[in-house]
Amino acid sequence: MKVHKLALALSLAALSAPVLADITIGVTVAATGPAAALGAPQKNTAALFPTTIGGEKINWVVLDDGTDPTNAAKNANKFVSEDKADVIVGSSTVAATNAVVEVANTSKTPLISLAPIDLSPEKGTWVFRMPQHNSLMAKAVVDHMAANKVKTVGFIGFADPYGDSWLKELTAAAQAAGIQIVATERYNRADTSVTGQAVKLLAAKPDAVFIAGSGSPAVLPQTTLVERGYRGSIYQSHGAVGKDPLRVGGKAMEGSFAVAGPLLVWDQLPDSHPSKKAGADYDKKYEAKYGDGSMVPQGGHIWDAYAVISRAVPVALKKAKPGTPEFRSAMRDAIENEKDVVGVHGVFNMTPSDHFGLDARGRVIVKVENGQYKLVK
Repeated sequence: MKVHKLALALSLAALSAPVLADITIGVTVAATGPAAALGAPQKNTAALFPTTIGGEKINWVVLDDGTDPTNAAKNANKFVSEDKADVIVGSSTVAATNAVVEVANTSKTPLISLAPIDLSPEKGTWVFRMPQHNSLMAKAVVDHMAANKVKTVGFIGFADPYGDSWLKELTAAAQAAGIQIVATERYNRADTSVTGQAVKLLAAKPDAVFIAGSGSPAVLPQTTLVERGYRGSIYQSHGAVGKDPLRVGGKAMEGSFAVAGPLLVWDQLPDSHPSKKAGADYDKKYEAKYGDGSMVPQGGHIWDAYAVISRAVPVALKKAKPGTPEFRSAMRDAIENEKDVVGVHGVFNMTPSDHFGLDARGRVIVKVENGQYKLVK
């Protein structure tokens, strides 16, 4: 009788003990569409994520938004209303991420963006970004231009928020360095010709041209300029580096420069660089699953999102239960306050006033030589 009473007491105690719910993380990326060169490796990388963090089960809900802001918003709404997501990750482009931001802010769900989206302070409270801020990258580009005696620059970029941000930051950095932007042209991601824009750039005779694009569509202005005889320096942004742009651009890419995260050339980094080991680990895991030479730097942004999340989860679990507003708030606070989170694209130190969190360790200048990216010393 005593044994039965003890068993009953233990059963009731087990039932009354607090049980943590699973943590759910919704991921929306551009696995298809014009930005697939960005989103496909991000989707692939998500398949590498472990299903537990600190012993707590993680449910990863991964959806393709097709590079469409409307689809990205639908995915985000599903994460919030149906999946009860504790964190949202995505999307791959600035335009799609803008749509997700509205959902994140309304539902007060932490959003880890895979695009370098610019936001006003009141809209950025719940939003953290993995890519480097364009101001950080623009400074590196302009410093390299100045060191190579560039005095005038032509600009051509996407006619969207990504291009807007780059034009703003490049202009500010160039003015500070005494470099003049002598021509400004824009184009759309789906355009098949930029001949008119290229003619105007050539007429301005700039010492260098900066292209603010991402993925394969960033190659079009470069091939057009080279075909028309441009002999100055050409620079690309960190959204346009990877094997696909090199393949599409071919010989037209030779001799051009790009600013990039350190993952692109992790094996060329000095041993003292904090991201070298992290880059090697990601490269090994990615290529073990998808084949030799398959890793591209855009996938590294979502790998860094996992690094940030994995540091925040144990902290948030001490304060609240997953699936609750309190846990989402605790995750937001933990992401903002964790320090020296080492990623493949640099070291993250978020603050209330900086939700990018990267410093100069998160950027390198590379040059295309013989179809490969070479670190510029």
